Amino acid sequence: MNPLQSSGALVARVVARLRTSQPRRSVRRAVVAVAALVVVAPAFAQTDGDFLAARAAFEKGDRAKLATLAKRLDRHVLAPYVAYWQLKLGLDDASPEAVHAFVERHAGTPLADRLRADWLKSLGRKALWEQFGTDAEASQGSDDVELACYTIQYKWQRDGDGALAAAVPLWLTGATTPDACEPAFAALFARGTLTSADRRARMRLASEANNVRLAQALGGSLPGSERLTDQDFRDITKDPVAALGKGRFAWNSASERELALYALERAARVDPAAARAPWVKWRDKLPTADRRYGNARLAYHAARRLDPAANDYFREAGDALSLSADAHAWRVRAALRAQAWGDVSAAIAAMPAAQQQESAWRYWQARSLLAADKTEEGRALLGTLAVEPNFYGMLAAEALGEAFAVPASQPLAPAAADLTAFGARPAVRRVVKLAQLDMRAESVREWYYVVRGLADDDLLLAAEYARRAGLYDRAINTAERTQSRHDFALRYLAPYRDEFDAAARANAIDVALLYGIARQESRFIVDIVSSAGAVGLMQLMPGTARWVAKKMNQDDYRPRQIGEAQVNTQFGAFYFKYWLDRLDGMPALAAAAYNAGPGRAQAWRPATPLEGAIWVETIPFNETRDYVKKVLANAQMYRQAFNSASKPLSAMLGIIGPRGATVASAALPSVQ
Repeated sequence: MNPLQSSGALVARVVARLRTSQPRRSVRRAVVAVAALVVVAPAFAQTDGDFLAARAAFEKGDRAKLATLAKRLDRHVLAPYVAYWQLKLGLDDASPEAVHAFVERHAGTPLADRLRADWLKSLGRKALWEQFGTDAEASQGSDDVELACYTIQYKWQRDGDGALAAAVPLWLTGATTPDACEPAFAALFARGTLTSADRRARMRLASEANNVRLAQALGGSLPGSERLTDQDFRDITKDPVAALGKGRFAWNSASERELALYALERAARVDPAAARAPWVKWRDKLPTADRRYGNARLAYHAARRLDPAANDYFREAGDALSLSADAHAWRVRAALRAQAWGDVSAAIAAMPAAQQQESAWRYWQARSLLAADKTEEGRALLGTLAVEPNFYGMLAAEALGEAFAVPASQPLAPAAADLTAFGARPAVRRVVKLAQLDMRAESVREWYYVVRGLADDDLLLAAEYARRAGLYDRAINTAERTQSRHDFALRYLAPYRDEFDAAARANAIDVALLYGIARQESRFIVDIVSSAGAVGLMQLMPGTARWVAKKMNQDDYRPRQIGEAQVNTQFGAFYFKYWLDRLDGMPALAAAAYNAGPGRAQAWRPATPLEGAIWVETIPFNETRDYVKKVLANAQMYRQAFNSASKPLSAMLGIIGPRGATVASAALPSVQ
């Protein structure tokens, strides 16, 4: 190993060790201290230390120190980052020539796109429209709302009022929009293109998004007698259910009716059951469309609380609904929870066409067809799903009476020279170095630019390179991007086999299930630390690790050990098995407990026995619902990879019963 590699490895090892034992802020301070120590050694050996010091200078806004360090980093693999930081700190004073030179030199990289966007925003803030127009064409297609609004402003002054139409869709959102959008919005209102009705419509969207501040600001911005006051909102904020019950709204006023629906939204969010009675008391005072909307919002919140009456509430909403994608999904879930298959079918049919094509809704539509004795149609739809290597593909195959089989792989055997050439690319070298220096977000972003648009063979080459480099997350995610040629061994990597096997044996648990968890938790990045502080392969919180150590009578446990693969897998396996044993041996319940906490998993159990697949589909937390599906599907894929015996996924899901109840798996309904 040459001195430069040795320096980088030293800093990377220190970073990794500190991350497992110290809070994030302490790690950052310690990294800077380590970098300062490294810098005093010969310059040729210490450029990683200089780079970390340069990052610290950028974060502090210390342009002078950053400039000094930049001189020592001009040949470093991450020199483009230092140059970007320098331009970023002085962007308002930068020359177009300097910006253009950077963008051209680093074209096709995330840094070039970020600097271009930053530069255009700087020009927009200063209303330098001539220069903005010169540079704007290269940023077409950006989903940056602030930049989109500056582009609208530029085209407005160039082309006239017709350019303002592009701002109308940006208005209709429940999110807070950047200040850059306000001139266009103000002009649209002045011209009558946007009206008070549009303010009320956006107030409704903001209320749905729980953006209370925006909803209240929009109510306060209504003109004249339509304006809603701070006091109007204050009474609702104080006690939304009580405010709803009083029903003191001027029903002949459109803005007051919107205020009433705002009160319903706030009350239903807190307690849909308590909101129901006052809503029913005065909902007939509203026009039909508003009444149906209110019924749908109450039903939505009831469904997310797993209220058995939610499906009945959705029926009251009628068919002529304009629902969000999330509300459409919960309409189906409410019907599933009620096992009302006719309503399941109707709710899916009411979805937008693109949403209907999602795997989940194709599967449940097939099930509703089978329940209606439309066997041929149902089986045909299941057949289209059964080839998909995911949760619903597995369930579909089993519903057809078949065992799910992982599709055949077509692995690539890349030549050594091709791997070497790929690894020598500057962008790939940056990916590796950023990962070494604990700049994971930047490393992932760089990798995305490396692999975007690649053909299948090139994706598999990139995935294999990432695997050999220990970038297991990149290997898995890249292998999953292929369209026709697939390598499931790369999609379902199994590193740290000795550690996982030992943890599985020690805790009497299926190793495939542990791999299913780790693949979802960490993508096998051993030293990863989440934003919440969860550590390692099995993503254990420090407090959980201490609890496990106590349960396992490991008095010599030290916090830094949780980042070690052997300890992390042992503790993660113990924790999962602990809850698996206490949750009726049901993997779905245990996976939900692992992700969201055992208290929530218990609270989500049904009052009467419920098919496990329906229970999973109706988990209230989006993240946990997706997590449980993927963990269980992952485990099935690993069982086939390991040639180990396994039960069908539907049998593993079984029947979820009330807390403390014993439910026979034989009660699982036939879907054949």
